[in-house]
Amino acid sequence: MSLSRRTLLGMGGMLAAAGLCGVAACGRAAPAPAPRRGTFEVMHDDAQWRRLLTPAQYTVLRGQGTERAFSSPLNGEHRRGTFHCAGCALALFSSAAKFDSGTGWPSFWAPLHGAVGEDRDTTFGMLRVEVHCRRCGGHLGHVFDDGPRPTGLRYCINGVALDFVAA
Repeated sequence: MSLSRRTLLGMGGMLAAAGLCGVAACGRAAPAPAPRRGTFEVMHDDAQWRRLLTPAQYTVLRGQGTERAFSSPLNGEHRRGTFHCAGCALALFSSAAKFDSGTGWPSFWAPLHGAVGEDRDTTFGMLRVEVHCRRCGGHLGHVFDDGPRPTGLRYCINGVALDFVAA
């Protein structure tokens, strides 16, 4: 089968358009999820969460949204310290486990012991592992198996879901 230049250019254009749609979807919030089920140590009703959080924090922590890549100042945070949940102040990640994944979100190879919970996430037709704060249930991001040693994991976390406390 021979491909003409026109066919190749058309296929390239379609791939580029599909890629742009995929990149645009990364900055948008996921479809409205059902409220997280379960009992957590820190619980508020929706109106209270809206008062306690900024609109961006609410979108991510309570609505399971995703901030735009490379938008968080915490992506470039390199001081010693601890990253805490912006919803309930639970210590989640040590700066010693932070690394630059090049993805545009703060990334860690491990959370602090007992700090996070995980759930299956099938939004956008993908199968992923969602990470949430174990104390308030706030959505933090996702964990992938393409991280560095020693765990081989990459906790890809929305910076807006975190507060940094320097040591």
